[in-house]
Amino acid sequence: MSPATNRLSQISTTPEAEIHAEGCLARTIEEQTAKLPSDLWLWASLGSMGASLFFQYQGRRNDALFVGQWAAPLLLLGVYNKLVKIAGSDRIQR
Repeated sequence: MSPATNRLSQISTTPEAEIHAEGCLARTIEEQTAKLPSDLWLWASLGSMGASLFFQYQGRRNDALFVGQWAAPLLLLGVYNKLVKIAGSDRIQR
């Protein structure tokens, strides 16, 4: 049997979740991330926007821009957190 045929037969009998399983590091990060409440990221994002407004009001434009740019990554981490809780690596371990 050729290597390509052997690989094809392995793929057809292996569940998709096992083929695309995460590595040890990603699984560990997902386990720790899933412990955090999802609304933490929303509040942190809103806090950064509030701090940015405060710095802008104080005339500290560079600080306002720096802190204001945290909002989008914090919201993205919140989306990642939610995805990990819904469809993380643990779906193949159950």
